[in-house]
Amino acid sequence: MNKILVLWAVPRSTSTAFEWMMRQRGDMQCFHEPFGEAWYQGESPLWPRLTADSKRTPGLTIESVWKKLRNAASKGPVFSKEFPHYIMHLQNSEFLSHFNHSFLIRDPAKTISSMYKHWPDFHIKETGFAEQRELFDILRENTGNHPPVFDSDDLLTNPRQMVKIWCSAVGIPFLEEALSWEPGARDEVSWWDGGSFHANLRNSDGLKAQQSEPVDISGFPDRVKEIYEIMLPHYKHLYKYRLTAA
Repeated sequence: MNKILVLWAVPRSTSTAFEWMMRQRGDMQCFHEPFGEAWYQGESPLWPRLTADSKRTPGLTIESVWKKLRNAASKGPVFSKEFPHYIMHLQNSEFLSHFNHSFLIRDPAKTISSMYKHWPDFHIKETGFAEQRELFDILRENTGNHPPVFDSDDLLTNPRQMVKIWCSAVGIPFLEEALSWEPGARDEVSWWDGGSFHANLRNSDGLKAQQSEPVDISGFPDRVKEIYEIMLPHYKHLYKYRLTAA
């Protein structure tokens, strides 16, 4: 079975734009947060804001997702973009051995402020930073080496160079043509709420260099600022290991 090339990210980290670039390559079957779909709206959802009328999809479970991924990987190359907090209960050496791991990080001021915009009642367990750090440290301790890490700001500032560096780190060829695409529907990544989070991606035409502006968290509600302070050390921990263009 081929190892599943996985990008472990956090919500609102430009990870779906990166995933869309991977879809343009045409040399891998790509999955959009498959464990997350089961975590949020499978037969037995695990998300912390679950209500009696939350959507449930018959036949969709964590186990069915894992079976589908392994089946795909038995037939050819697979890429999956995923968030670690969806699979923390699955972690063991056997499970993790099926993946070629990499990590995308982003300043929590930017991710949490964006989550608050879309979900004012978001739960701290949906932010993903603590689980991302935990998974990273497990892999680092198990192997003696750390998996590739890159930062969203670096990606947005210099997409061509950072994608090229990441491709080298995970052992796949760099395909420059995958950095561009046509604006349009993004149904492949829209299982949640019809894709309301992906307006920028629908209007985009590629991974293009752009200025990354800081976000001032001071004007946000106290709850948001408290979550930011809790998440910041986890981000800083992974930031020390990030790949850079230099």
